[in-house]
Amino acid sequence: MRPRIIDRSGDQAFMQLALELAAEGALLGEVPVGAVLVQQGQVIGRGFNRPITDNDPSAHAEMVAIRDAAKAVSNYRLPGSTLYVTLEPCSMCAGLIVHSRIERVVYGALEPKAGVVQSQGQFFTQGFLNHRVLVEGGVLAQECGQILSDFFKARRAKS
Repeated sequence: MRPRIIDRSGDQAFMQLALELAAEGALLGEVPVGAVLVQQGQVIGRGFNRPITDNDPSAHAEMVAIRDAAKAVSNYRLPGSTLYVTLEPCSMCAGLIVHSRIERVVYGALEPKAGVVQSQGQFFTQGFLNHRVLVEGGVLAQECGQILSDFFKARRAKS
């Protein structure tokens, strides 16, 4: 079996795009999390948190980006793709990532309460999963954490 060669050259640029999407969500009053799905160096899906806007508790940034990508490529499976997300995924999103057959997840900030990649367990390493996901955390972590901190600081100041 040949080892997989990971191209990390665009990680910061794609994470920056995810941050821009997170900022769009913040303007709508959504928790600022953004996600971008990339396949063969091309963005095929974009999303930011929209549960309030859409009245949909499943409308996390990852969900929105994955749905967008699946429609764009007319396939519910997204092999060879990388998901860039500004915040460590939760259990709901981690399950979708596996079912979508996403090859790699790159995230920015840790999510100490609900993140299941590193903070509250290592979901993607579980033996019962039928798909393995490569993971890289901490890409633009400071910036990804700062947009969240600023958002919640402003929200507290309003109340």
